[in-house]
Amino acid sequence: MKRVVITGLGMINSVGQDKETAFSAILDGKCGIREIELFDAEKFSVKIAGEVVGFNPSEVMDAKEVKKADRFIQLGMKAANEAMIDADIADKVDNERFGIVSASGIGGLPNIEKNSVVCDTRGPRRISPFFIPSSLVNMLGGFISIEHGIKGPNLSVVTACAAGTHAISEAAKTIMLDGADQMLVIGAESAICGAGIGGFASMKALSTNNENPQGASRPFDADRNGFVMGEGAGALILEEYESAVARGATIYAEVVGFGESGDANHITTPVPDGPLRAIKAALRMAGDVKVDYINAHGTSTPANDKNETAAIKEAFGGAENCPPVSSTKGQIGHCLGAAGAIEAVISIMAMRDGKIPPTINYTTPDANCDLDYVPNVARDADLNVVMSNSFGFGGTNGVVIFKKI
Repeated sequence: MKRVVITGLGMINSVGQDKETAFSAILDGKCGIREIELFDAEKFSVKIAGEVVGFNPSEVMDAKEVKKADRFIQLGMKAANEAMIDADIADKVDNERFGIVSASGIGGLPNIEKNSVVCDTRGPRRISPFFIPSSLVNMLGGFISIEHGIKGPNLSVVTACAAGTHAISEAAKTIMLDGADQMLVIGAESAICGAGIGGFASMKALSTNNENPQGASRPFDADRNGFVMGEGAGALILEEYESAVARGATIYAEVVGFGESGDANHITTPVPDGPLRAIKAALRMAGDVKVDYINAHGTSTPANDKNETAAIKEAFGGAENCPPVSSTKGQIGHCLGAAGAIEAVISIMAMRDGKIPPTINYTTPDANCDLDYVPNVARDADLNVVMSNSFGFGGTNGVVIFKKI
């Protein structure tokens, strides 16, 4: 099969609106979680989230197009544009051999909420004609493919919080099987609205530490009590190795392994077995490699962090054999379907710079979480192989491994 490499990266989240600013802030342990501004959360039990503050969609889309696209699409466009520029790929490849895989866990939830209210209070004739195309998950890829003239396979992945990682594996498969020479992967999410926050809060999935927003998301810490919603987007250009070499592209990493699995257990309660099988599958595909760092799913929920730790320990043959692990959700919150794409970008940049991001807010060890979580301070390290984990509701799991070339 064809080799697949990464030649472009883009990222926007609550600590930065470009990949370099965001990654620097993550390394510094800065936190983008604060009181919600996107809607009035006064009556909600959860009043905090990791919002992208000050984002102007008119900077990445024509003003007339902004109203046609939900915020998740706008954020996705920002990250995608950055990745395209970073790869220096425009007008240098056959656009009919250049495809896209978009990913989101929910899609245009704010627009669904808004137009549902309009329908109920003002009648169906007042529903926006842009409602449906602004809300569909696949319109993330639709808008971006139109913007950049991408005419190859146009696919979408909707697998909850594993969507971004699954999009990477789908894009890699497409190139490996000669369905395209280049693929743009874009994961985006913006579900910080009444329905989103209220829905997750009703499940008791979110932290209610409203008094201390920046300390609310605390992956692997004994005092964790739920995740914090984030928003943002991550984008990667995947390219067939020979194509990248021929055009003199900068190669960040090679995709050497990925694994996918299902828990077949419960719609919202995870078990270690599913993640373990995905990790093992990714390691088998990667072959004889030594993983130097794992960017964990690490949601700051009691069940996930314990189960993920158990899965990592079993996959690597005990805690003493495990590489350093960290979760960056303490800084940016949980970006749901965008998380895997954002965290893949973070993992690759960590390998590029030889710096492991910290797990912030780690103050009280948990006996069930006994790995090296790189607590609170970034760490210099020689990173040649990195792994990124993503697990979603419904028991859907994705793991991807990148190797430096």
